[in-house]
Order: sequence, then C-alpha cells, then structure tokens
Amino acid sequence: FEAFKRGLVRENEERYGAESRAAYGDGAVDAANSAVLGMREDQHAAWTALDEAIHAALAEAVRAQCAPDGPQGQKIAQMHREWLSYTIPRYDPGQHAGIAALYAADARFTAYYDGPCGEGAARFLHDAIYAATDGASQPQALPNREA
Repeated sequence: FEAFKRGLVRENEERYGAESRAAYGDGAVDAANSAVLGMREDQHAAWTALDEAIHAALAEAVRAQCAPDGPQGQKIAQMHREWLSYTIPRYDPGQHAGIAALYAADARFTAYYDGPCGEGAARFLHDAIYAATDGASQPQALPNREA
C-alpha cells in the first residue's frame, strides 16, 4: 500500500507538479503529497469512493441537464470540497475556484471528467464550484481525517 501511494504521488508530480507548484507553491503541493502518503487504507478507500461518487453524480447531472448553480450542482461542488479535504488541510474558496478553472482550461482535466461523465462534465463541475465559492473569501478548517 505504501508503494502504491508513492506511485500515485510520483505520477501526480510528473503530470501536474510543475503547474501546481507554480500556482500554489511548493509548500501547498508538498503538504498535499504528504497527506496522500499519510493516508491509511480506509482513508484512501473513502477518498477514492468519494471521487467515484462525484463522477457518478456529475454524469447524472450532465445527462439530466441540471443547472450547475442548482441543487444537484451545489451538492456536487460540496462533494468536491469534501474530496479536497483529504489532501488540503484548510479550505480556501479561491484555491477551490482555481482548481475548478484547471478543469475547464486544461485538456487533461477536461478528459478526466468528460471521458467517463459525458461531454461538458468538466465545465459543469467548474461552473458548480464557481457558484459555490462566489462571495466566500476566508479559508476554513476542514474536517480532521485522522480519526
């Protein structure tokens, strides 16, 4: 399991490390990597299950042509915020919005969501997160995942 986590971090660094470090700084990226490396198997399973739930909800929302700022879109944005809490210790709406911007602007992220969830899924997630973060400016502590 430890080797698996190291592989995840290595792959993420190779694919997104340079731009993540440029956007958020070495400290933030190192902290996120440490969070992944520090996950127990049950935490990793929960994190992965939440990612799968986000994909399923996103696919349904796109199929049903839901509005990103409507209840389904906002539920997905909240799920994504919770997903981030596994690797980012303090919630920052600006950082969340910045991550969402990558989903719409970077073809790799767009494919990650549009491929399994349907065309427009990355844009839907982007718009849902933007709607959820509108007007929020203060970082907030996220749940402690140690327990």
